[in-house]
Amino acid sequence: MSNSDRIVVVEGTRTPFVRARSVFANMAASTLGGGTLKETVARSGIDPKLIDEILFGIVSPPAEGSNIAREALFDSGLPSEITCTTINRYCASAAEAIAVGVAKISSGQIDIALAGGVESISSVRALFSLEATNFFQDFGKAKNFGMMAGHLAKFKMKYMTPMAPGIKEPTTGLTMGQSADLMARHFGVGRDEQDRYALDSHKKAHAAWERGFYKSHVIPVATPDSKVIDRDTDIRADSTLEKMGKLKPIFYKDGTITAANASPLTDGASSVLLMKESRSRELGLKPLAVIRSHAAAAINIKKEPLLIGPVYAIPKALKMAGISWNDVDLVEMHEAFAAQVLSSIKAIESDTFAKEKLGLSSAIGKVDPNKFNLNGGSIPLGHPFGATGGRVMIQLIHALREKKKNIGLISICAAGGLGTVTIVEAL
Repeated sequence: MSNSDRIVVVEGTRTPFVRARSVFANMAASTLGGGTLKETVARSGIDPKLIDEILFGIVSPPAEGSNIAREALFDSGLPSEITCTTINRYCASAAEAIAVGVAKISSGQIDIALAGGVESISSVRALFSLEATNFFQDFGKAKNFGMMAGHLAKFKMKYMTPMAPGIKEPTTGLTMGQSADLMARHFGVGRDEQDRYALDSHKKAHAAWERGFYKSHVIPVATPDSKVIDRDTDIRADSTLEKMGKLKPIFYKDGTITAANASPLTDGASSVLLMKESRSRELGLKPLAVIRSHAAAAINIKKEPLLIGPVYAIPKALKMAGISWNDVDLVEMHEAFAAQVLSSIKAIESDTFAKEKLGLSSAIGKVDPNKFNLNGGSIPLGHPFGATGGRVMIQLIHALREKKKNIGLISICAAGGLGTVTIVEAL
């Protein structure tokens, strides 16, 4: 592809990220997604009739509208003729939606795309066992009172017990948190190190809000009870190591992961507008950044730490972009857990890991803390699964522009042993 046909991000916005079952509790995922789609288009100034497709990620879609991309379109008021695709790659869903948009534009399938994602944990409903589901379905088919009474005689109280929503790997039987706790042990990452990292992330996120960094791309959201939410709600600027140290481990009695050093369950949405650079010039638009490369990786979760996938994708993304680790000016790594971030850093800096796992002659490189997650990450900001990929991309692009830097790298771990890495260049 020639330089004139590079794929660019023209605009991007996100909602505030809020703790699940709080201020967005009565808002549908489609409403949150529709709001950011509408605002991204409005800020770009583009005629919405020119948009060919919406690609949106979500991990837990609502039962009444599982193609959330389409439902968000309807809520946005954008033309209904825009085609819509919903994508699920767990926590990397929005990143994958963006990557698919880039690929479709590059191949000529479409001209302009909106991509991103949404998650409303508040809207996730309780599930019942298959046995209970079959019982109630059969009850509904009863044609008379006698049949109903006979069927009720088969009722068991356990049918009324919902299955607790959770993020558990069917292959291993472990939740993501349990896997992250084991990952910390594997890489020798202690509790104090995790708490210090989390505290620092909270401080950076608070400082970024205070200096107005997030106002460039976080849009206000009006709730059904007439409140306007214009800021992320889970940042704890007043937290201390002492307070964090009093919390008990969540997943194992002798574990190191607590509510303070893990990302919280969150509601929110994000979106970006994509097109070729030449097309943006034709339309008189000023792009924010170029997407240089995108790479994905998967690992054997029975043999390796579940969340180490992105480290395998980094060399691929760097090679595709034609750069080295030392060319990267800023890094934005999704913080599912402080343990996962710190373990990933150790892997990136390890000669042994590089040689044994990646087939490289030496470590990927050194991670400079002055270039890493400068404005806080998912631990303080929150992690709406389907939306995080859009959040980190928009955040990194604005950080590059604020610092007058060029190249940024995005790293996102996901369930199933998956990982994605995207490299962008600010304009």
